[in-house]
Amino acid sequence: MSERLKFPADFLWGAATAAYQIEGSPTADGRGRSIWDTFAHTPGRVRGGDTGDVAAEHYKEFRSDVALMAELGLPAYRFSVSWPRVQPGGSGPANQAGLDHYSRLVDELLAHGITPVLTLYHWDLPQELEDAGGWGNRDTAARFAEYAGLVAARLGDRVPMWTTLNEPWCAAFLGYASGEHAPGHTDPALALRAAHHLLLAHGQGTAALRSALPSSAEVSITLNLCAVMPGATSPEATDAVRRIDGLGNRLFLDPLFRGQYPVDVRRDTARLTDWSFVRDGDLDVISQPLDMLGINYYSPTLVDVGEPQAGPSPWPACEDVRFVHQPGPTTAMGWAIDAKGLRAVVHRVHEEYAPVPLMITENGAAFDDQLAADGVRDAERISYLRDHLAVVHEAIESGVDLRGYFVWSLLDNFEWAYGYSKRFGIVHVDYPTQRRVWKDSAYWYREVITTNGIDVHE
Repeated sequence: MSERLKFPADFLWGAATAAYQIEGSPTADGRGRSIWDTFAHTPGRVRGGDTGDVAAEHYKEFRSDVALMAELGLPAYRFSVSWPRVQPGGSGPANQAGLDHYSRLVDELLAHGITPVLTLYHWDLPQELEDAGGWGNRDTAARFAEYAGLVAARLGDRVPMWTTLNEPWCAAFLGYASGEHAPGHTDPALALRAAHHLLLAHGQGTAALRSALPSSAEVSITLNLCAVMPGATSPEATDAVRRIDGLGNRLFLDPLFRGQYPVDVRRDTARLTDWSFVRDGDLDVISQPLDMLGINYYSPTLVDVGEPQAGPSPWPACEDVRFVHQPGPTTAMGWAIDAKGLRAVVHRVHEEYAPVPLMITENGAAFDDQLAADGVRDAERISYLRDHLAVVHEAIESGVDLRGYFVWSLLDNFEWAYGYSKRFGIVHVDYPTQRRVWKDSAYWYREVITTNGIDVHE
């Protein structure tokens, strides 16, 4: 027996990508160098020595990719603008050739009836700004606001939905604490400062967008929130949940929606920093009202305590926290598959924080897809997406104001430190030829969009 779940008539379906992961063409039309160009070209940083120099060549192939989106029936497309294409050095006047590209992309989307959903920052900080201190430097927030204003002035007449930052936790803690991502620093105190300056950039960028965009435009931020659960029944595991929840969730939700940083997080990290980088008035800027909150979710997080881990951690002051493997199926990333974590995240945000609509801005999975003569088999991805969409439907039915869903990702792409070894796309990319091939999940997702619903087994 199966049951048909129908979504609201105005529910927004889409797919998402990020500039450095798909565009390629790293020097075209005056683009400057980003921290990911530097990081990926540093030996040992990215699996297989891969870089984003070619990626999916979307910069060259965007028109055919938009035509593909139209074939899929996508009502919306979430993409990011490359900051070093717009400001090669991270400051000063706009590089018009770079802006022209995104203007053409937006026009192409609109010509095919696809709503453009624009993210200003998906981790590709101009290298010159990193050389001046990166997100550890307060001035970078001001530079971001300047950049936001330039993009809004050019595209604001045609783009109705804007996101300031994608996953600031990753930018701060993978980039500055563990060194797994660009720029590759391993300084937990610097990471905490970077997290604050990223939030400040969001606040200052929001103000810049509000002053340049039509009043009808929606402004948001996207967070990768953790569904944190204890991996054991003990007071120590319960406290580990508190600490990871503090750094992964409340460190961002509290300043955005309550205008304050969590007292316990500041206490836990007091041996690393005195938090003097937070100045009077900063939290008022950060907590400006939002029109939408984007949520990215992939997998739950189980924690316990144990021996301090060797090597740098992305979790400052949590050296003794151990991440527990959840029994059951996993993706090709080794991430547990459990849609209940998404349920916990959206209900928690709806009930405790957000007086604004929510949007699932990324959800998807990497699997070892099976190439066949007539396409690409990826039944595991379809199962993953179906289970998570069932949770989205359940949340809406229970009163959560959840407005849309964007699958990650439209195309196979450069998966950051994993290079090209992991594939998240619903469309297969043959990198040597750049040929696009629909996976079974793409056909399935087109049917979901067309019928505005999913079938689930009872």
